[in-house]
Amino acid sequence: MATGRTHRPATRSRGIPEATVARLPLYLRALTGLSERSVPTVSSEELAAAAGVNSAKLRKDFSYLGSYGTRGVGYDVEYLVYQISRELGLTQDWPVVIVGIGNLGAALANYGGFASRGFRVAALIDADPGMAGKPVAGIPVQHSDELEKIIEDNGVSIGVIATPAGAAQPVCDRLVAAGVTSILNFAPTVLTVPDGVDVRKVDLSIELQILAFHEQRKAGEEAAAGADGPGPVAAGRGDSAASSSSAASADKGPDGDVPAVMPA
Repeated sequence: MATGRTHRPATRSRGIPEATVARLPLYLRALTGLSERSVPTVSSEELAAAAGVNSAKLRKDFSYLGSYGTRGVGYDVEYLVYQISRELGLTQDWPVVIVGIGNLGAALANYGGFASRGFRVAALIDADPGMAGKPVAGIPVQHSDELEKIIEDNGVSIGVIATPAGAAQPVCDRLVAAGVTSILNFAPTVLTVPDGVDVRKVDLSIELQILAFHEQRKAGEEAAAGADGPGPVAAGRGDSAASSSSAASADKGPDGDVPAVMPA
């Protein structure tokens, strides 16, 4: 099997959109599940549902791979697994270093999904001298003083940063200077990199804040629905009209048309 620096995936040279590239792992995960169940073919509708996209978008994505399926039969599962794996560069071995072996870094080191998807954790690196030599996930932690040598010796082109925010940029600079051209950043900060270096950011706190926004919005909608419930029936026609006028005035927002929604 080839190593990480022999070649890079051809998605850019073939003009595959970034949005399509981002969906390819979703298709691959669904297809891998089908393959493990010995399912030979799958329709675009079934695969789209398993991947959480619509079937028209899936067919458009697969057209970039040159895969159009067979009418009345669908897509060959094993061939699609090969096609997508090849496009993502997963038919070769990608050595990865993880820098920052705290709780998050250790959890990443113990994640079994890397190896099954073509990523080999080549080294664990930490700045704490007390961590040096300690095994994590069966791999001895090495001191950050050896970072450049580790990258050169293992032919690493992908680095994972799991350090505190303040240490992330200096670590990033060292990784790039040593030859790393792709970085997965778990530190809660924005990294600055030169052209030719790709960075993917994973920030769990941001994802939680987005979920909090949706929860607040749902709570506001429920409260508004409760406030709009039926009130007491008016005794007379005139009282009913006055009541309706008062309710309409109360329900209007500052612009007079849309009910105002105040932040919690």
